[in-house]
Amino acid sequence: MASEKTDLFENYPVPKAVATLSVPTVLSSLVMVIYNMADTYFVGLLNNPVETGAVTLAAPVLLAFNAVNNLFGVGSSSMMSRAMGRKDHDTVHWSSAFGFYGALFFALVFSLLSFLFMPSLLKLLGADELTSGPTHDYLFWTTVLGASPAILNVVFAHLIRAEGAALHASIGTMSGCLLNIILDPVFILGFGMASEGAGLATFISNCFAVCYFFVYLLVKRGKTEVSISPRHLKLRKEVVVGVTGVGVPASIQNLLNVTSQTLMNNLAAGYGATALAAMGICTKINNIPMYIAIGIGQGIMPLVSYNYASGNHRRMKETMRFTVTIMEAIMLVAVVVLTVFSGPIVGFFIENAETVAYGTRFLRGICLAQPFIGFDFFCVGVFQAVGMGRNALIMAIMRKLVLEINLLRILNHLFGVYGIPYAQAVTEMIMVLVAGVLLIRFLRSLKKEKA
Repeated sequence: MASEKTDLFENYPVPKAVATLSVPTVLSSLVMVIYNMADTYFVGLLNNPVETGAVTLAAPVLLAFNAVNNLFGVGSSSMMSRAMGRKDHDTVHWSSAFGFYGALFFALVFSLLSFLFMPSLLKLLGADELTSGPTHDYLFWTTVLGASPAILNVVFAHLIRAEGAALHASIGTMSGCLLNIILDPVFILGFGMASEGAGLATFISNCFAVCYFFVYLLVKRGKTEVSISPRHLKLRKEVVVGVTGVGVPASIQNLLNVTSQTLMNNLAAGYGATALAAMGICTKINNIPMYIAIGIGQGIMPLVSYNYASGNHRRMKETMRFTVTIMEAIMLVAVVVLTVFSGPIVGFFIENAETVAYGTRFLRGICLAQPFIGFDFFCVGVFQAVGMGRNALIMAIMRKLVLEINLLRILNHLFGVYGIPYAQAVTEMIMVLVAGVLLIRFLRSLKKEKA
């Protein structure tokens, strides 16, 4: 099994290696985005903007899970793949155990804080008298009870993908997503639970996915590099520094994403529940091509990490060139489709005419970011793969704190609600320049090392 993994990282033709690692991850990402949209779709069938608005308001909290996912999932997987490239198997075991137990601890803390400060959280999210009740019910299942299975589901996938087992990582994630899609109409429509039913379906599906990963590790015991054994939980300095060096910047990036998402929802909520519901629908639609880009980026991370650590920079660069070409082609097609068919696409999720009218214009603005965000995400993924968390952090601060958060306020002030969707597009256009400069500097540093 070890020789098969080495062969994948070292000898497969680059297109085949990228496809082997990325296709299952992209499929998993697509199923995940469909699963994320399922809540919006089935709640939208109620034609009640208040219920749809509740799911939208809760989205930043679920997005905040990725702060823990990135810290321990992205950080540990990058450390594991680089250690595999150096043939350092002890570090692989220590890194995976640190990632698992770290994620579990912070997930439990997340649940406890959500339970204790729920009223303040609802106010922070922008919930009012109408939306507070449904938002609370949704968050009870997805956050108070559901933080641990939701976070461990994603972290397990990162750890298993790090050793090249992308297919099994994706099967685990997809199994939960597909179950959620099946359960949504049962609880939302069949039992009349509305947004609370969506939360319950999410909780059950994440528990199922985590059970799959536990069974996988039990069956593969002795044949997998991933370890969650307590005896491998050793807080060695090189492991903690290596994991957090990549994971902390990735986590900060996510927290800034949550901040901008919350601000966008609050600005949209100022124009009423209908505008808020439309913004939530469009954001999730726009996530489809974005999750494809994320899936490709996450898929190639082990390949880039391994070849960077082993010194095979030629293969690493070839992987990067091939990947960015495929990614940009997909994103350009996405812009055309979402622009031309914006009205029917939004109308698929809700029949409320006012919501569709808002959403049609929102989607045309939001989707313009796709070609630029594809390249930006690609660069962030490369920096995380090679352990350059500082570059990823620079991009995160520039993207959200310096640009998008301020542009949301400025464009809302200048153009009202219809200016809000264009903040991300303007941000990513500028970020392409920043990402390009950082990437060129990294590639030049490799030439100096070789010289």
